[in-house]
Amino acid sequence: MLDLLKLFRWQDAVDIFIVSYIVYRIIIMIRGTRAVQMLAGLAVLIGVYFGARELEFFTLYWLLGTFLSSIFLVIIIVFQRDIRRALTQVGQPPPFFKSEEAAIHVLDEIILSVQTLSKRKIGALIILERETGLKDYLESGHPIDAKLSNELLLTLFNPSSLLHDGGVIIHKDRISTAGCLLPLTKNPYVSKHLGTRHRAAIGLSEETDAVVIIVSEESRQISIAEHGVLTQNVDIPTLRLRLAKIFLPEEHRTSIWKKNWFTKS
Repeated sequence: MLDLLKLFRWQDAVDIFIVSYIVYRIIIMIRGTRAVQMLAGLAVLIGVYFGARELEFFTLYWLLGTFLSSIFLVIIIVFQRDIRRALTQVGQPPPFFKSEEAAIHVLDEIILSVQTLSKRKIGALIILERETGLKDYLESGHPIDAKLSNELLLTLFNPSSLLHDGGVIIHKDRISTAGCLLPLTKNPYVSKHLGTRHRAAIGLSEETDAVVIIVSEESRQISIAEHGVLTQNVDIPTLRLRLAKIFLPEEHRTSIWKKNWFTKS
């Protein structure tokens, strides 16, 4: 043991730390996504491969060995969306909002709009852009480039508006575009009962790190999609908490908690 400690260099400590951090970030990135199920499937195949070798199932062993010999290519193909999302998050820019006050104001306007839209049974699809740019989707809509406000959001989603069917993309404190067309999810496990808005929200959150808020015009239900996972039937306090955790630093969340921001109705 002492011999091993003598051979241990500071470079080894840094190396272990970097690898541990990478593994940690990968776990955080795939948690709650389809990637977990895919990894579980690959783990089962690897287990069967070693089991076939021990039990001398030569044909099965050969087939799995041939498949696993290209495991890196398989991982790249299967996890291409997750890898692309991870690469786009390398070297993240400064915080989304410049100050705590600006963040709370923007989130308050969004939450107030969602609450009003839900009460009026008006469907909505609100996309909050983060680090991953949404240029491809901006081009499918109509440029607005206006300061975000509750009144403007309600106007855009009014059923008499020509832009009410598409999504509204919000970048920081501005509404960039309205009437955007979003990619529908290709996840076969998504419930058949979900409508186009929910499928589009899941699809965009699978391909980018955007946070998508959905209001159902039929049930008044509020949902939120992030990293390919849809959380349905979200109440307003829960929505505040989710958005605060995503867009506010922890020290700011602590301070606004004392101001009862999370329990506003």
